[in-house]
Amino acid sequence: MTKNAITRLFAKGDAFSIGCALGKANATRFLEYRLSTDQFRALDARWRGSEYLKNLEAAARTVFPRCVRELEGIAEGAGKDFETIFLLNCQADLQIPEAASGPNAVAGMGCTTVLIPARGDGPAVIAHNEDGEPEFLGANFWVEIEPDDGPAWSSFMTPGMLPGGTLGLNESGLVQTINEITPNDLKPGIPRQVLCRAILSMTSLEEAVGVLKRNDRSCGFHHTLGDAKTRTVLSVEAPASGCVVVKVSEPRAHANHLLSSEFSGLRQTIGASSRDRQEAADRMIAEGALGGGAEAVLFDETTPIFKNWKESRTLATSIFELYPDRVEWRIHATPDERNALSGTMRVV
Repeated sequence: MTKNAITRLFAKGDAFSIGCALGKANATRFLEYRLSTDQFRALDARWRGSEYLKNLEAAARTVFPRCVRELEGIAEGAGKDFETIFLLNCQADLQIPEAASGPNAVAGMGCTTVLIPARGDGPAVIAHNEDGEPEFLGANFWVEIEPDDGPAWSSFMTPGMLPGGTLGLNESGLVQTINEITPNDLKPGIPRQVLCRAILSMTSLEEAVGVLKRNDRSCGFHHTLGDAKTRTVLSVEAPASGCVVVKVSEPRAHANHLLSSEFSGLRQTIGASSRDRQEAADRMIAEGALGGGAEAVLFDETTPIFKNWKESRTLATSIFELYPDRVEWRIHATPDERNALSGTMRVV
């Protein structure tokens, strides 16, 4: 199996300085590849300079200016203009031109999360496969950030993207993992990548949920949120048109489509991969696979859960164990490269 190096990166300071450090590290051929894809070129031709994109930027600047300042820093550090980096981070908030959205765009999309509530004195567990394009194997970062304001935080980062929209945690004891969803309810508002980053600056689970209940969001994800202090795990489905929060009381999984009956009337695109992974994870959990740990589900290559495909790969598998005073975390690069990164985030 291909070696999958994940680079550890530390940055501190104000938002722009942090962004610059991230951008400099991201100024690689992998970012150039991302900006040269047919999908990005089509988005750029359709949306650059548009009023709609300006509305997304204005909404983000008004509510979460420090997140936008980080994006400005990423652009500076990477040697790109701000609009290019902002557009890249808003891809999901914009309608993709049909010519650039082939049949594999949804079929191959990924990310699977396993949510395990605490039992007795044991930890709650949030485990997650972060899937993406095979071109990005070995091109990703684990960033550890000490901002001048707010809690220290860490996140998995893919080239050119604002951290937060994958998996991460902060020293307030918050853990977040993200699953792609594709409901048909896009509207002008705060881009979802900015919302994900903002959550890593929150100091309580209530604040984090409040971000996802805002009615000025342009697009949405499924968020798994954890609070180490109370060992609480929440499954939050948050398309632009609503927000359903479920406290996890039994082990469960989430792939890439909305599951709540409250969204039964909302049109969404459900790819075959998402449907198959959800069914496989549900079956494995019901059959007791978690007795071998969350990895027993997330590393299963007899199903589409662990991806080693031509069009999609699992870029990292994260395990977060939530204790009242700390989060113990580890990241597997592949099933053969376990614990490539690990650490403990103390809760303050």
